[in-house]
Amino acid sequence: MSTVPRPSDDAGSTAGRSDATTPVVEAVHLFPTTMNTYGDRGNVAALTRRAALRGLTVRWHAVELGDEPPARCDLVFMGGGQDRVQHAAAADLARLRPWLAGVIADGGVVFAVCAGLQLLGRRYVAADGSELPGLGLLDLETLAARPGEWRLIGNVVADVPELAPPAGAASEAAGEAPAGAPAGRPHLLVGFENHGGRTFLGEARPLGHVRLGFGNNGRDGGEGVNAGRLIATYLHGPVLPKNAWLTDHLLALAVAHAGGGTLAPLAHPREDAAQREAVSVAERDAARRSRGRRFARLRRRSER
Repeated sequence: MSTVPRPSDDAGSTAGRSDATTPVVEAVHLFPTTMNTYGDRGNVAALTRRAALRGLTVRWHAVELGDEPPARCDLVFMGGGQDRVQHAAAADLARLRPWLAGVIADGGVVFAVCAGLQLLGRRYVAADGSELPGLGLLDLETLAARPGEWRLIGNVVADVPELAPPAGAASEAAGEAPAGAPAGRPHLLVGFENHGGRTFLGEARPLGHVRLGFGNNGRDGGEGVNAGRLIATYLHGPVLPKNAWLTDHLLALAVAHAGGGTLAPLAHPREDAAQREAVSVAERDAARRSRGRRFARLRRRSER
């Protein structure tokens, strides 16, 4: 296990800073070498940066395959990975399951992207019918694309109705959000998806509902999973730099668990500008696909 240095704070502003007694947030980046597709490491930078602008320190511990995690942990992040590395990650996650479940039960927060989402579910069923067992911390399963099905690729815009779990929804994989965590307000979630697997939720609820893009499976309109202290998404990009509200929500949960109380408000104009641009790109892509489908229909009719 190694400790990842945090980026320097060059903002030149004291807005939103906390006092010097605020405790350090202990964070774990699971498998940063093998699970880091499409710049998912940028989520670590976004969390560190938004914390630093408030005068908070996030101390990252890189836990690679076979490493032992730290005893105390406030925040866990796991990014996406290619299919060929998921088997190795799944085997090591099985070893770490008691620790990870303990982090959640103790009130820590877990954030996972793409393959990380899949591995936290019950199972991944390959195209040949073979199964890769998951951790079972989320009530979901993922089915590989069937012959003739395309990968789900493109820019996504999703509406997130709320962030806090319902009162009394605490469980091994979901705990009540602490006071001060942003909740109950609608948010926009943007990012880039590229996955062949189709994820179907059981009792788990989606993080958001797709306005543009495919989402978890391209059928039911759900995107990601919101299980209180365990939040997962299919979105890369990386996702957090364009969605500061989600970064701050994760930080609020982690800071509260570290004993730091509520998170100080902090504006995010640059992140909002990046989000607006991402929405524009997604809208242009959707319009282009729509024109392509119309052209294909007209061409088929003319060939009859």
